[in-house]
Amino acid sequence: MANNPNVQRLANQLTRFAGLALALGAGVTAVQSCFFVVEGGQRAVMFNRLTGVEEKVKGEGLHFRIPWVQRPVYFEIRTKPHTIQSITGTKDLQMVSLVLRVLSRPTPDKLSEIYSRLGQDWDERVLPSIANEVLKAIVAQYNAEQLLTQREMVSRQIRETLMERAKTF
Repeated sequence: MANNPNVQRLANQLTRFAGLALALGAGVTAVQSCFFVVEGGQRAVMFNRLTGVEEKVKGEGLHFRIPWVQRPVYFEIRTKPHTIQSITGTKDLQMVSLVLRVLSRPTPDKLSEIYSRLGQDWDERVLPSIANEVLKAIVAQYNAEQLLTQREMVSRQIRETLMERAKTF
């Protein structure tokens, strides 16, 4: 049976087909690793192992990359809420407990600079420290009664100061 020419020819064809299927699978995998997708609400910064972080920010859609040399780093650019608690003193030396809810999102054009300086978890590094700093500075200008009666003005002053302070990052 092993010497049968039909069986021998079928075995050769199956071997050739398996080799072609393996080569085709490897080729598809190689081509697929050359592309990446940036989803809606995200941007990507390209990290190049040879030159570092590239300046151009990739928008939504399908993009090309060089495998093992370039790696996309994804950023969420949708507005995200952060809650920051702080206990601080007023002008009349009373301690108040405040909860500040901050809505933040990165500026898409500055993502490569943000990634180079602060990393991908920029919001967890920056927001708590500047929010506490701003809260303590603003609340210290008012006594406890003024914090209650002038709540809108204090809130607006905190928002404006926090936005100004966050622009430096």
